[in-house]
This record gives sequence, C-alpha cells and structure tokens, in this order.
Amino acid sequence: MSIWIIVGATMLLSFIVERGLSSKFEKYSKIANSSNMTGARIAEKMLRDNGIYDVTVQPTNGTLTDFYDPTKKVVNLSEGVYASSSIAAAAVAAHECGHAVQHAKGYGPLKLRSSLVPVVNFASKAVQWVLLAGVLLIEIFPGVLWFGIALFAMTTLFSVVTLPVEINASKRAVQWLEMSNIANYETRPMAVDALKWAAYTYVIAAIGSLATLFYYISIANRR
Repeated sequence: MSIWIIVGATMLLSFIVERGLSSKFEKYSKIANSSNMTGARIAEKMLRDNGIYDVTVQPTNGTLTDFYDPTKKVVNLSEGVYASSSIAAAAVAAHECGHAVQHAKGYGPLKLRSSLVPVVNFASKAVQWVLLAGVLLIEIFPGVLWFGIALFAMTTLFSVVTLPVEINASKRAVQWLEMSNIANYETRPMAVDALKWAAYTYVIAAIGSLATLFYYISIANRR
C-alpha cells in the first residue's frame, strides 16, 4: 500500500471525525447541565471531590483546545468550556480533570505516556528526515531506514498508549458527573456521546501511525 494512500485515508477519516466532533459539541453546547454550573466550577468541584488541591483551573484560547498539563498541574479549559454551563462543557471539563485524577493516583498508562514525552519530542522533530534519507539510501546504508523506523515506532507507541489514557479519563468523567447529579438520565448519554467522538480522534491517529509504521517496515524488508 502506498504511503500516500495511508496518508490520504487517515486525513479523510480525521476530517470526518473532526466534523462529527464539532457537530456534537455544538449540539450539546446548547443543552444545560443539571447543576447549571460552568465548566470551570465543575472542574474545581471534581478536583476537590477527589481530594486534589494542588491543581488549578484556567482558561485557554481556542475551541476544543482543552488539556491537562501534568508538569504544571493545570487544567486548561477552552473558551467554550470554561464559562459555559452546557452538558458539553461539563463533559469536557470532567474529562480533563479525569487526567488530573489519573496523575494523582499514579495511573500506569499515564505514567508510561509521560515518560515517553521527551523521546517522542525528539523523534517527532527528526523522524521524517531520517525516514526520507533511509528510503533514498536504502541500498547503501540500510541501517538509516531502520533507525528512522525505530524513531517512528516511539511516536506510534505514544499514540497507542494514549488510547487507554483517554478512554479511562472519559470513564472517570462520566461516573463522576452522574454521581454528582450534574448529568442525569437525559443528559448522561449526551456526555458519553460527546466524549466518544473525542476519543475517535485518538483512535484514528493510532491506526494511521500503525499503518505508516508497517509500511516503512515492509520497505525495509524488501531489501
């Protein structure tokens, strides 16, 4: 299979998922959560309910740019989440706090992903050039391509390890939202649906990375 087919298919699936995620978020952003609390207040409450007092919550620019920074212990919530009292905002805020809970409890996959960050940062900067050089010089220096494959394998591992981290954070979020009566029998499925579409983005990234990795391995094995 050509690398361009892999890239094209991944881009198409990513586009479909991103459109679906945006559509779901827009839809559920118009529906209030049961407590009428903003995303910021929900995040603060979930942290406190889990005995976490050293993590702060702050707004960040953009749409769906929410993330938890374990190095600074900060839950960053996008503009459409921080001040919104919708069920979509509640789901996203609780999900990011789910990462903070993982961090506090020493959740294994999160620890593994964090340990990979320095290696992945280096690999992501160099891998495309090493792979290109490896393909061009495969007859002379086959080891270059295998080195590039090793670098790409680290980024692929990061993508795969991210899946259980994201799924577990969503599971923690939904359980807490229900327990706290922020999501009821009517809005709980909406929170689940929104987080499910967010998870799809990581699934597509992992599948695309795995397919690309196997493609380069097949090139190296042809020699």
